[in-house]
Amino acid sequence: MPYEQFATTNPHMPDIQRQPVVSSDIASIGYDTASQTLEIEFHATGVYRYFSVPQETFDSLLATPTPGKYFLQNIKTKFAWEKVGAQ
Repeated sequence: MPYEQFATTNPHMPDIQRQPVVSSDIASIGYDTASQTLEIEFHATGVYRYFSVPQETFDSLLATPTPGKYFLQNIKTKFAWEKVGAQ
């Protein structure tokens, strides 16, 4: 069963530094190790956070030549998420 969007933004979440990636869908990604939170900035829709994401998943996303495809296959429906900002 796919995860649904969180209802509220957690004001206690740390700022997550993102780095640019080469992708037609994704502009940048970042990861907070302590909270296992993945942050993704999409070109078209803004910034989203995904929760309880293992370090290995972030490392694989960072290393793949096709971040958009990796996101669709391994992240989008597997982790709880919230939208945290727009472009």
